[in-house]
Formats: sequence, structure tokens, C-alpha cells
Amino acid sequence: MTSAIDCAYTIDGEGPPLFLIHGIGAARDAWRFLVPLLKDSFRCISYDLRGHGTSPVPEGRFGLDELVADLERLRAALGIARAHFAGHSLGGMIAPAYARLHPDKVLTQGLLSTAAGRTEDDSAKVWGVVEAMKANGIANTLQTLVDRWFTEDFIKAHPELVERRLEQVVDTNPDVFMNVFEIYAGTEMLPWLHEVTAPSLVLTGEFDGGCNPRLNGLIDAQLPDSELVILERYKHSILVEAPEEVASHLKRFMLRRR
Repeated sequence: MTSAIDCAYTIDGEGPPLFLIHGIGAARDAWRFLVPLLKDSFRCISYDLRGHGTSPVPEGRFGLDELVADLERLRAALGIARAHFAGHSLGGMIAPAYARLHPDKVLTQGLLSTAAGRTEDDSAKVWGVVEAMKANGIANTLQTLVDRWFTEDFIKAHPELVERRLEQVVDTNPDVFMNVFEIYAGTEMLPWLHEVTAPSLVLTGEFDGGCNPRLNGLIDAQLPDSELVILERYKHSILVEAPEEVASHLKRFMLRRR
């Protein structure tokens, strides 16, 4: 039986509700640059995934089903009938899994920097990161991911934001971090994405290595009602590097379909 937990959350702004779902080893503050741009149009509900931020650390392992159940528990607790949803990275897997299970609760969804349709080589690379973390430690492996997450110009201009992101990962419970990384590595959405009927914005960075335009094109092709947007020159951390562009596309897409 899938068991849900109560996740910590924050609400900002007024308007139609928009749930914001962060990725691996992050927290609700991953949306700190977007919320000020969205809260004039939406009631933004950002929350910490189980074991992240100030949400409770669960006992034992969990899967994508539990992360979906946590989101449904939060929606029900807030008494929201229908909402928009936006998820980044792993959050971009939670959102469509939720929309598949609860289609009547979803107005639209934004799938940001996520992945589906990985080839054997793609899968080997992401599982290689998992194995490196197990062998060498999370902190010792993180530096190899910086260039995958951030553009070279951003790393030079904002070393403090890069360091903050690395510290956030290191501060995450290591068992939880490895658990969610394995969910991200092992989830394959392509076989069931055609069942997700919610209007969907599929958006990623041009140079996002793990969640690249090729994979996002496959996501877009499988969804019955979707739009694909590629942000030129960006990599994975578009919530930090490109908040204006991301917010603009979310508002444009979601507000015309509310």
C-alpha cells in the first residue's frame, strides 16, 4: 500500500493554484527566482519532497508512487479542486505521473528539464553517476556534475549560487538523495505518457546533457496535447539561470488554458 506523508510547503500569490515540484537534492527554494515572477498570476504552492528541506525523512525506501501520493495528500489538505503543476527534473516525472493518476485534478502541467526515452547509452551514463556516488561518496562526485548543471558563463559569474546548490545536495539525507536519484535514473515514462491528457508544456535547455532536446522531443511526441520549447544555450539549472524565460513560457502556456 502506498503511504503518503505531510510535506512542508509555502504559498505565495493569488490566482489559480500552481504546484511547484523540485528535483533531486533540492527544496522548495529551488523556485525562489520564479515565484516572484509567477505570484502575480498564480497562487504558487512550493513544497519540499519527502526527506528534503524541512519535510519529514521517511522510514525505508520509497518510489515514484509515494512521491505522487505525497502531492495528492497536499492538494487534498489544501482543499484545491484543480490546479496547474510544474516540475523540474525529477519533479518533471512526478507531475505527469500525478496527472496520469488524477486527470480530473490537473488543469495544465509544465515538464521542465526532465527525461524519457533514454537509450541504453543514456541509461548507462545516468546509472554511472549513481555507481560513482556509491563508490566515491556523493560530495566527491558532485563536482563532476557542475558542468552538466550550469553554463560556463554562469559558473564564472555566480560561484556563490553554484556553491549553494552543492551544499544543498550535501546537506540532504544521503539515503534519501540516493533513493531519489535512483528513481530519476530508473523511471521510464515513454510507455505511459500517451495516457496523460493534460495540456503539457515540455521545456528544456539546449545543452542539458541528461535531459536533452532529443529526449524532450520524444516526450512531446507521446503526449496527446503538448508544446515543446528549447531554451537556447542553457543546461539543466534553468530555474536559477533562466527564471525569466521559464516563467514567461509557463504563464503564456498556462493562463490561456485555465
